Amino acid sequence: MLNSTTVTEFLLTGFSDVWELRVLHTMLFLLMYLATLTGNLLIVTVITVDQRLHTPMYFFILNLSLWDMCYISVTVPKACVIFIQNNRVISVAGCAAQIFLVFLCASAELLLLTFMARDRYVAICQPLHYHVIMTPRVCVQMTLASVLCGLVYAGVHTGNTFHLSFCRSNVVHQFFCDIPSLLKLSCSDTLTNEIFIFASAMLVGGGSFSFITKSYIHIFSTVLKFPTRGEQRKAFSTCIPHILIVIIFLGSGAAVHVKPTSKSPQVQDMVISVFYSIVPPFLNPVIYTLRNKQIREAIRQVKRRTLTSFRKTIIVSTHSY
Repeated sequence: MLNSTTVTEFLLTGFSDVWELRVLHTMLFLLMYLATLTGNLLIVTVITVDQRLHTPMYFFILNLSLWDMCYISVTVPKACVIFIQNNRVISVAGCAAQIFLVFLCASAELLLLTFMARDRYVAICQPLHYHVIMTPRVCVQMTLASVLCGLVYAGVHTGNTFHLSFCRSNVVHQFFCDIPSLLKLSCSDTLTNEIFIFASAMLVGGGSFSFITKSYIHIFSTVLKFPTRGEQRKAFSTCIPHILIVIIFLGSGAAVHVKPTSKSPQVQDMVISVFYSIVPPFLNPVIYTLRNKQIREAIRQVKRRTLTSFRKTIIVSTHSY
C-alpha cells in the first residue's frame, strides 16, 4: 500500500474550526454515541434474556443492534477526538481499516434490513407457512450470508481505492475516511473507480431497495384486506418504522456515493454522511423499543427482575451483618 502512494497519512476534517462549535459537535456526537450503545445493548440484552422474543423477527433485530454498535463505533470516537483535540491525523492503514469497516457494517446492515422485509412478508402474507419457511437454520444462514457478502463488498472497494496513487493534498474533507473524499485526492484516473462504485451501489443498494419495495407492496395489499382496523394498525406499526430506516439509510448513502465526486460539495457531503453513518444506528433502538409493545413489556420485566434480585441481595447482606 505504501509503495503505491507518496502519502503516508491523511488529515480528517471537522465541521468547524471555532472552539465553541467543536465542543458542541463533540457533545452532540458523544450523546448520540452513548444513546446508541445504551439502546442497542438494552435490545440485545432483553431479546437474549426473554425466551418469548426468540423468534426470527427479533433474531434479526438483535443482529441489527449488534451491527449498529459496531457501525457507529467505527466513525464517532475518532470524530470526537478530531473535534475536541483537533488531532486530525490518521495513517493510511488506519484509513483503509476505517473504510473497510464502514463498508462492511453498512452492507451487512442493508442485507439484514432486506432479510427483515422478507421475514415480515412471510409472516403477514404466508402466516400458516411462517415457521416452516423461517426456520432457525434459515435465519442463521441469512445472517451469515449478510456477513460474507459484506466482507467481500468491503474488501473489493477498499482494495480498489488503495490501489490508486495519492500525491496531491492529504486533507480528507470528511470526519471519517470515505471513498468519495479519497478519490478527490488521487492523482490517478478515478473514472473506473467511480463507475464501479456506481454499478455496485445500484446492484446492492438498488437490488435491496427493489426487493424491499416489492415485499411491502405485497404486505400492504394483504394488510388492507384485514377485516378490522386493529389488525391493520398492528401490521402497519411493525412495517412503517422499517421502511423509514431503509429510506434514510439508502437515500443518504446514495446521495454521497452515487453522484460524481467532482460535483460533490464538501460541507453537504459531511452533513449527509451523518444520516447514513450515525442516524440509522441511533434511530433503530428508538423505533424498535418505543413502537414495539413486546420489547417494552420485556424491558419492564427485566427491570422488575433486576430490582427484585437487588432487594433480595440487600436484605441478605443486612441480615448477615
